Amino acid sequence: MLKTENLKVSFKTRDGLFEAVKGISFQLKKGETLGIVGESGSGKSVTSLTLMRLHDEKSTIISGNIWLDDVDLLSLPEKEMQKLRGNRIAMIFQEPMTSLNPVITCGKQVTEAIQLHLGLNKQAAKTAAIALFNEVQLPRPEAIFDSYPHQISGGQKQRVMIAMALSCNPELLIADEPTTALDVTVQKTIIELLLKLKAERNMSLIFISHDLGVISEIADHVAVMYKGEIVEQATVKQIFAHPKHPYTKGLLACRPSPSQHLKKLPVVADFLKEGDTVTSVTIDKIREQYTYTATEITARKKQLYSQPPLLSVKDMNTWFPVGGGLFNLNKQVVKAVNGVSFDVFPGETLGLAGESGCGKTTLGRSILRLIEPTSGQVSFDQTDLLKLNTSDMRRMRRDVQIIFQDPYSSLNPRLTVGDSLMEPLQVHQLYSNNSERKQKVLELLERVNLNPSHFNRYPHEFSGGQRQRIVIARALALQPRFIICDESVSALDVSVQAQVLNLLRELQEELKLTYIFISHDLSVIKHISDRIMIMNKGQIEEIGEADEVYNHPKQDYTKRLIAAIPGGHA
Repeated sequence: MLKTENLKVSFKTRDGLFEAVKGISFQLKKGETLGIVGESGSGKSVTSLTLMRLHDEKSTIISGNIWLDDVDLLSLPEKEMQKLRGNRIAMIFQEPMTSLNPVITCGKQVTEAIQLHLGLNKQAAKTAAIALFNEVQLPRPEAIFDSYPHQISGGQKQRVMIAMALSCNPELLIADEPTTALDVTVQKTIIELLLKLKAERNMSLIFISHDLGVISEIADHVAVMYKGEIVEQATVKQIFAHPKHPYTKGLLACRPSPSQHLKKLPVVADFLKEGDTVTSVTIDKIREQYTYTATEITARKKQLYSQPPLLSVKDMNTWFPVGGGLFNLNKQVVKAVNGVSFDVFPGETLGLAGESGCGKTTLGRSILRLIEPTSGQVSFDQTDLLKLNTSDMRRMRRDVQIIFQDPYSSLNPRLTVGDSLMEPLQVHQLYSNNSERKQKVLELLERVNLNPSHFNRYPHEFSGGQRQRIVIARALALQPRFIICDESVSALDVSVQAQVLNLLRELQEELKLTYIFISHDLSVIKHISDRIMIMNKGQIEEIGEADEVYNHPKQDYTKRLIAAIPGGHA
């Protein structure tokens, strides 16, 4: 049905031509799913946009062939391509919030496509759109039809995007990272939905992801992309059972393994030698080197839990008023954190997991008083943080730090990285002068595997993984004892995620740090945590040793979270 031959895509830049896709070829049969996997920058999204001809013709040079049945898409005039786009071929984009128009209702955005391609009148298009909203299992379809994108959740926005893509009965659907920013449970329902719709409509599907676990759930065949080339193509079973290329082995090995206790995660570099030559190293062989022994695990538990807690949270509540109308006569509250109590021990990593909206981020920020709790007690090294005045709390923040979820929005775009890292040192008047502070910042950059030359660069000049390292360096600047990591690896490629998780663990051992590690990804939580705490609707669902909670969950909610992990327990 779809065939690409020697497809090359280059972009004109100030430094000359940049070759993003370097002569790739693949085929897709009717009713099949092709998974395209690779890290950011591998060329997978460029490939998908080229299939749709969504590129700037002035700055892009494309060669090769893309055949849809007997039509060569690259030689079609733009007007003819417009008839095909959204009609025979449709696309679900990576980030629904930026793909949906914020000032147009969800319903109108879907009816526009239906009226344009199917020629229906306004009322018939509305009926068709509501039927689609039902098909993609949106709750209250009529209400969502009249809602703006900001009024619905991330999972619901993604369903609106799917409905829009399906509105003209496409033969081929391209899904570009459609589940990356979603909770595992929402991700699972979106994957199940796509598979159901594909079967019912006999569609072909190209599913793009950096996560091989997700690919294993949905694809028939897999193409692995690396630096603009397809380095390996095979069935899903062959890729997972017998990966041939070292890069594929590296991607598979980067995923946390719930069945093993690894001191560090393997990274792609473990499998690639100089010049990307193939190595005979197996995933098991690499993982063997990094595995904790039973004696080491027992010794760590004994050492951790023989000490008094560093942090004790008792009966914490953080409630937000909602509604209330005139004079707040019917004032209601959302109990974001509702009667939560737990301890964290020195040197421990407590993993905090749950779906979006369960209260985990509010809990983390309430501990640091970035959000003021309604009531309760937060004792850090026997000092009640909730009783401190503003200046005492500021001094205490030297000891308790946070790494935010989105490094880009938590760095000031107008400050160089050096200035951002020096700022906390200046605020807390550490070191005698700026020359000494700069020296400290250069050491910090080196400690998180960045170059001293990065000191004068701005945040937008770095990749996501590098920005995450900068934010970690900033949290370390004040030499804290306790750090809350709030979804600090959720938006990263699996290989970059592995590097950041390894860095956090190295820093913990070297600097004797204590962490609360917040994530909706239980496989990541299981890898890095000593104990796991599960939150649901503002309350603690269960808490216990990582192995115990993961392998023998007591609550149905926890069982559901674990069952939703893509790629199963492997």
